[in-house]
Amino acid sequence: MLRYSYVILFLCIYAVVAGKHDVYKGYSVHGIKLTNATHKEFIHSLELELDLDVWQHGTPKLRDAMVMVSRENTVSLMEKLDTMGLDHYVHLRDVAQAFEEHDLEISAWKRGRSNVLPFEDYPRYAEVDAYLEKVAQEHPDIVTLVNAGPSFEGRAIKYVKISTSNFADTSKPIYFLTATVHAREWVVTPAALYMIQRLVDRRPEDQDLLDSMDWIILPMINPDGYEYSHTTMRLWRRTRSFRPEISSSCYGADGNRNYDAAFASVGVSSNPCSDIYPGPSAFSEVETSYVRDIMQANLQRIQIFMDIHSYGNYITYGFGDARLSPNVAQQHHVAAIMGAAIDPYKLPQAPYYVVGNSNLLMYETSGCAQDYAQTIGIPLSYTLELPEYGFDFRVPPSYIGQINSETWHGVAASARAAVLYYRARN
Repeated sequence: MLRYSYVILFLCIYAVVAGKHDVYKGYSVHGIKLTNATHKEFIHSLELELDLDVWQHGTPKLRDAMVMVSRENTVSLMEKLDTMGLDHYVHLRDVAQAFEEHDLEISAWKRGRSNVLPFEDYPRYAEVDAYLEKVAQEHPDIVTLVNAGPSFEGRAIKYVKISTSNFADTSKPIYFLTATVHAREWVVTPAALYMIQRLVDRRPEDQDLLDSMDWIILPMINPDGYEYSHTTMRLWRRTRSFRPEISSSCYGADGNRNYDAAFASVGVSSNPCSDIYPGPSAFSEVETSYVRDIMQANLQRIQIFMDIHSYGNYITYGFGDARLSPNVAQQHHVAAIMGAAIDPYKLPQAPYYVVGNSNLLMYETSGCAQDYAQTIGIPLSYTLELPEYGFDFRVPPSYIGQINSETWHGVAASARAAVLYYRARN
């Protein structure tokens, strides 16, 4: 009888979970092999024409593009790829089923563990908030918790300032790290929290990172979208702002196209329902305005800015329109140091990190955080795309610890390199 009870319980859980992803029924994901820049541009044109959800833009001969397409547009996509002579394959035949199975995997993983810390799991917003409060209470000598203000839906957007001098030693550079502007990129949230934990742990091997640098870490830029991706639409990417004068049915904007850096010039869509809609104006989203304000308030001291995303094993720098900054050699040097520090710790099945200009490596963009930071004078500004070990946005929670650890090695290496450049400049 007990056995049957477990079966019934499992079926009930499965039924509840299954309905959550019905919006993706009929959708599939396809890998596309790119061999030159023309192919990359072709995929971007299809993104707009066929309303594709691009999971990974790909790099010719290095990374396959990954695109999600509706059942209605699948035949058109296949025909266009074949006409272009592009090799392609099915990555996920049924997106809804894939995420149903992932939810069950997460639930089973949670049931098998106790006292899981937020940076070891996929925490919800309330758990992230509680963790930040706890860290500040337990480490008042080095941690200051700041409430930047409410999100569009009223959630407090908090960040920590970590410093041995309470930011009073203005001779020290600042490392500013952000995460979770794109709601569906769940794995970046625990990674950002782990960066905080490593610093407050004050391990001997990390002490120089506190002695030589101050830190600002904002682990969740887009809490509204993040919560929506947990409760309603798993692949939600945008913010959740609502402007009925623009659209009565489409919410939000791409937070990483909303900065005042060549705003809305390339790599965006004017369709307010698109995942790459930049918003009606630069900083129209209150969430990105908080990041701007932090940058502006600390502009003289921020030496390095790092915006964490998922996925693809990339470290990129500006500009998204393929222009290069005057200090591009320094940018590339620090990014290469970071990638080289991560690669020895990666699992064998993961590709090595690729370093370079975001436009040349992946795709054209405008209005992104990395470009804005560079534009206003932050010397070293990057986008970090974490690994996914073949699981796309469905990274099993058992891999979170691995990703956290290898990413920390890269962040630490980039911090040490940034300090050297800061000292040379000052």
